[in-house]
Amino acid sequence: MGGDIDLDALVANVRAFRPRTLPTDGLRHAAVALAVARTGSRLGIWLTRRTSRLRAHPGQFALPGGRLDEGEDAVGAALRELAEELGVAATRETYVGALDDYATRSGYVITPVVLALGDAPALVPNPDEVAEVYAVSLSELDVEPRYLRIPESEQPVIQLPLVGSLVHAPTAAIVHQFREVALHGRATPVAHLEQPVFAWR
Repeated sequence: MGGDIDLDALVANVRAFRPRTLPTDGLRHAAVALAVARTGSRLGIWLTRRTSRLRAHPGQFALPGGRLDEGEDAVGAALRELAEELGVAATRETYVGALDDYATRSGYVITPVVLALGDAPALVPNPDEVAEVYAVSLSELDVEPRYLRIPESEQPVIQLPLVGSLVHAPTAAIVHQFREVALHGRATPVAHLEQPVFAWR
C-alpha cells in the first residue's frame, strides 16, 4: 500500500516526476498546496471545505490555494495561501516539486505544489475562507477513483471517496495524481479528467 511510504521515498518520487506545464495566456494562474505533514505516526495532507459565503465554488472541497499575485510564482502563492487559509508558516525550503498543471472549466490553470513540512503545526483556519479542515492520511488517500459519464463531456468525471464524502475535480484530479506519483511512483496523467458541471462556473 502506498500509504505505508516513508517521507524520504515520497520526496524522491515527487522529485523524479517531470510535471507538464500549461500556458496561462488569457487564463488565471493559481496554485494549491499539497502539504505533507506528520500527525503522530501518520503522514498526510490537509483538505478543506470552502465556506458557503465565498463567491467562487462555495462549499466545495479544496486544497489550500488561490490565484498568484503580481510577480509571484506558484511556490510563493502556495506558501502564502497555506498561511492565509490555515495559519501554517512554511518556507521555500519545504518545496519538493510540482505536479501537472490542471486547467479548469472556470478559467484557471492550477499548479499543484508539493511541500514536505515535517511535524504538523497547530492549525488556525481562516473562518472567512475555510468551513472545515480535514487531515487526510496517506493511507486514506490511497483509494481507487470513481468515474462517471455526463452528457456535457466526452471525458470521464473523477470522484474520490474521501472524508466520508465524494471529492470532485479539480481537487480530485490533483489528489489522485499526487497519490499516483508520490505514493506509487506512477506518472499518471489527469489533465483530461472532467469536473462536474456544478464546478464549471
